[in-house]
Amino acid sequence: MDAIHDDTCPSFEGTLELIGRRWTGSVLQAAVQGARRFGEYRAMITGVSDRLLSRRLKELETAGLVERTVIPTTPVQIRYRLTPDGQELVDALQPLAQWNMRRGVRPRGTGRAPAA
Repeated sequence: MDAIHDDTCPSFEGTLELIGRRWTGSVLQAAVQGARRFGEYRAMITGVSDRLLSRRLKELETAGLVERTVIPTTPVQIRYRLTPDGQELVDALQPLAQWNMRRGVRPRGTGRAPAA
């Protein structure tokens, strides 16, 4: 078996790690559905804590997938939106999401679909 010597592998693995983190997919989906302010994300993503939501938004911003804009009003407003790279990632993930839906929901640790 040959070793993989591809310079893109570490970068791709980093991307997979980022999008595989808990709540990242939900944050991206909320952005696609129109969330712009922190409270809108929180309202759309049931179960996420403020701390974790803040962390995921920061990670996506650092990765260049979400843009954070500060509006100097009283009180200060912070808005988020997908960058072109973020939208491109969401578009690239759509076939994977569709594939997953065709497979049906499967419990973790089993190789078969749940009984109907």
